[in-house]
Amino acid sequence: MTPDFSPPALLEARGLSFLRQDEPVFGPLDFRLAAGEILLVEGDNGSGKTTLLRVIAGLLRADSGALLLDGEPLDRDVSRGRLLFLAHHLGLKADLSPLENLRVAVGLYGSREDFSPIEALRTVGLQGYEHEPVRQLSAGQKKRAALARLLLLGGDLWLLDEPFANLDREGIALVNGVIERHAAAGGAAMVTSHGAVTFLHGEPRRLELRAC
Repeated sequence: MTPDFSPPALLEARGLSFLRQDEPVFGPLDFRLAAGEILLVEGDNGSGKTTLLRVIAGLLRADSGALLLDGEPLDRDVSRGRLLFLAHHLGLKADLSPLENLRVAVGLYGSREDFSPIEALRTVGLQGYEHEPVRQLSAGQKKRAALARLLLLGGDLWLLDEPFANLDREGIALVNGVIERHAAAGGAAMVTSHGAVTFLHGEPRRLELRAC
């Protein structure tokens, strides 16, 4: 047998399962995600898509199985700054502007050396809204501000829960481009969706969850 000298996957799940009130939500799941890959997590409402991302992000504890990051057990200390989670709640402070929100994030987590908060906001089309309070922005503009934070912080693995929600066609194309740009730079992304998603360049790998 030829030895396998390939590097470990960026993220690997082995027999991962989650229960709620002793009832299975998903699992056991086995999957690998390498740098440069996009994994589209599909399934109907209630199939466990959001729960899976929350488990990977360390917000919920799996009932069985293992998660590995670069071949090592995943824990919050190891993954700090490497895993970025964009959930339905965007984590933006409503009374601060998009620019102020980004500066707070940079103060907490640091940022990419080649990207400034202003550049990040311009990349997602928020030029002219840098100083507006977030509470005055539309749902789509708030989503753009959250995407700007992803671009600014970088990270290795993005966990994106329904990132296309509340976006028009232009916004969906923007999200596609941001995700593909991240993958092309050597990052990886897990993206949940309960509807059809088309990426601009090629087809992502897919993981389908079914309600248990």
